[in-house]
Amino acid sequence: MNILITGCNGQLGNEMQLLEKEYPQHNWFNTDVQELDITDQLAINQFVAEHQIDGVVNCAAYTAVDKAEDNKELCTTLNTVAPAYLAAAVDKRGGWMIQISTDYVFDGTKHTPYVETDTPCPNSVYGSTKLAGEIGVTKFCKRSMIVRTAWLYSTFGNNFVKTMIRLGKEKPELGVIFDQIGTPTYARDLARIIMTVIEKGILPGVYHFSNEGVISWYDFAKAIHRLAGITTCRVRPLHTAEYPTPAHRPHYSVLDKTKIKSTYQVEIPYWEESLEVCVRKLLSE
Repeated sequence: MNILITGCNGQLGNEMQLLEKEYPQHNWFNTDVQELDITDQLAINQFVAEHQIDGVVNCAAYTAVDKAEDNKELCTTLNTVAPAYLAAAVDKRGGWMIQISTDYVFDGTKHTPYVETDTPCPNSVYGSTKLAGEIGVTKFCKRSMIVRTAWLYSTFGNNFVKTMIRLGKEKPELGVIFDQIGTPTYARDLARIIMTVIEKGILPGVYHFSNEGVISWYDFAKAIHRLAGITTCRVRPLHTAEYPTPAHRPHYSVLDKTKIKSTYQVEIPYWEESLEVCVRKLLSE
């Protein structure tokens, strides 16, 4: 198949590229804004037609959650309009699309893991634009799959893991939120499941994916420092109210992964096992 990857310079896009060599039977078209502006409908239509694209994995998004509150137009263009353009273009060829979405489509007021049939209720610009993106992709591409994920990190780009390691080496003390609960996702594990889905075939619908387990940001930070061997920095638990941010964050956004596990017969690694793999890679760089 001819497969288009957008946002190839991001965390997930980079992990996808590392795995592509294991699937030489496909032609991979890795693009970022320099190669393909996904906000330009004409450019997308030409690219998809010229390269006879059979499938799209949209890893591109506006993910600066706090900045999104003041940049609604740009956030909407990247997270809502562009995915719809991609979906319509690949659908014309009878192709498929995998759209990456987020736990921010929920408000985080539940106390049990979110399943795919729970009614979305975003209360941030980022969450609202990502939900609208899901709706557009589902509307314009019959063979589309939405994969919601959370707390993404990797050895690439900027993320919580890299920030905690850097600050842990620089500062004697850090305050980290303890009353927001969720599950981290190692981007390599997400990339691996996407490859499995491509190989086994797209079964349209919404799916949830993160690593297994449940923790707070505070617990996550403590684990990062322990695995990185950082002992000189004290990590203090903070209430959300002590660290106000422009965008509202879900207090509880654990995702239930039963559907993707049973549909594709996969096992998902425990968060700490995957974190250990990533930290080891970061420390060896």
